[in-house]
Order: sequence, then C-alpha cells, then structure tokens
Amino acid sequence: MRIAIDDPTRPEAAAVIEAHGRYTSDVSPANTCHYLDASGLTHPDITFWTAQEDGAVLGCIALKMLSPDRAEIKSMHVLAAHRGKGIARKLIEALIEEARGRGVSWLGLETGRSEGFAASRALYAKLGFDPCEPFGAYCGKSFSYCMSRAL
Repeated sequence: MRIAIDDPTRPEAAAVIEAHGRYTSDVSPANTCHYLDASGLTHPDITFWTAQEDGAVLGCIALKMLSPDRAEIKSMHVLAAHRGKGIARKLIEALIEEARGRGVSWLGLETGRSEGFAASRALYAKLGFDPCEPFGAYCGKSFSYCMSRAL
C-alpha cells in the first residue's frame, strides 16, 4: 500500500470522497454533515492524500491548516471493502507526521456522535486524541463530536 498526496478531483479519488459523503449522510441526522466534496478539498490550505494499492484508491484523508500551528483532519474515509486492514491508522499516522513537520502543535477533528462513527472515535482515541470543546464551525452543533491532541 502507498500513501501519497493526490488530486481530490481525480475520478478514482473523487469516488472515495463521494462514498465518504454518502456514508456520513446515512449515519447522521439531516443537515449535520460537515464533509467537503472533491472541489472543497482543493482549497490551498488543504492537503489531500489517498491510500492506494495496485492503482486502486482504498481510502483518503486531508489536512486543513487553520493557522501556522493548528490544523484539522478532514475527510478520513476507508472504503467498506478495505476496513479492518489498518489503512485508516496508516492514513492518520502519515497525516500526523506531515503536520508535525509543518510545525503544527494542535491537531483537531470533528466526527459524529452516532453509532456509525463509533469505530472512528475509538481509533482516534487509540492514537492519542481526546474529546475537546467544539472549535470553528462546529461550535453550537450538538451532533458534532470534536477531538484533539497535542503534537
């Protein structure tokens, strides 16, 4: 498996982002999703990676810089057929390494409170993320579950 910076609008990458959007919408109450589509992930403050094997995109993750020392994980998703293989962990660890290299000292994320996000919350906790107060656009959003860790 190879993790590399990718173009979120590339059809194979965009298909994983679309799967992320569908999954998030399916396990969230209406109007509570904060995922970015492929064009939203092209913002200059966002770096997007995919995990690939034999040319197939298995998952994705993005790093959104909030300030020179604060950043957020966006759009972490592994296709259902490839879950349970450690891909999400490898994506998160690669993002953390990149964030540290950029001088990020605080890394946050937002996920949902439903059972559909339980595995994600558990993985983030295993990787040192703790629940935190909502930040940015997530303030006042009752379905948002925010986590962070120092780097």
